[in-house]
Amino acid sequence: MKVITVGNNKGGVGKTMCSFQLVCHLAHLGNRVLVLDLDSQANLSSTLGVTIQRTLIPEWLIGDVKASEIMVPVEGDEEYSKNIKLIPASRHMANLAKLLILSEAEVRKNAGRKERLLKLRLKEVEADFDYVVIDTPPMLGDELIMSLVASDKILIPTQAQDYSIDGLEELMDTFEIIKESENPALEFSIVPSMVNPRRKIERQRLEELGQSFSVTPMIRNLVEMQESVALKKPVFKFGSKSKGRQDYEALWDSLGLV
Repeated sequence: MKVITVGNNKGGVGKTMCSFQLVCHLAHLGNRVLVLDLDSQANLSSTLGVTIQRTLIPEWLIGDVKASEIMVPVEGDEEYSKNIKLIPASRHMANLAKLLILSEAEVRKNAGRKERLLKLRLKEVEADFDYVVIDTPPMLGDELIMSLVASDKILIPTQAQDYSIDGLEELMDTFEIIKESENPALEFSIVPSMVNPRRKIERQRLEELGQSFSVTPMIRNLVEMQESVALKKPVFKFGSKSKGRQDYEALWDSLGLV
């Protein structure tokens, strides 16, 4: 079972869009995919057709409930939908930090450190899935830290703009700490997202990114990307001439996810 986190400590960079396309792509290939929505905004959950009042993810992480008790099927009658199970988010995720503090003694007993909780829980379901895709909130909080410890790879959607690129420094510092202390096999890829290649400044920023980081093919800022989420229809269902479909096919190919 491979675990892929989609994360960035900055919002509005196309993180949930990338997560949605990745989940549907992997399921379409026949993989059994577990989706874990750790963002209290629950945008990925709603895009997959699931809305709940109260998530039990915090209780699952500390061991009070089992994963099977909080997994739900996703909406849709497409064949690939049957390969997806979702652990949905809700506003209740905002209580995670508080619950971890209140359960500190139990956490130390079971996991040693709270950062290892998610990795511990995912081991309990590794025989049931080929992939886990985790969508994280736009901050360097417990959710993202736990995801980095538990993951094989992190995809970091990033706009080709100064303020978005500047925000990478803090995230990459955290990545290096986790890699050195908890997860030496962790890999990352920067995914240039929502790019307008006609703008000279964005082309320059992409070139700068490529000189410093492992960068994938770009995902352009296209109207059909918004349509994909609004219609809850992944881009691989669009026609072969779709630019969005072409962009994501190039991305999956570069990551070996084909």
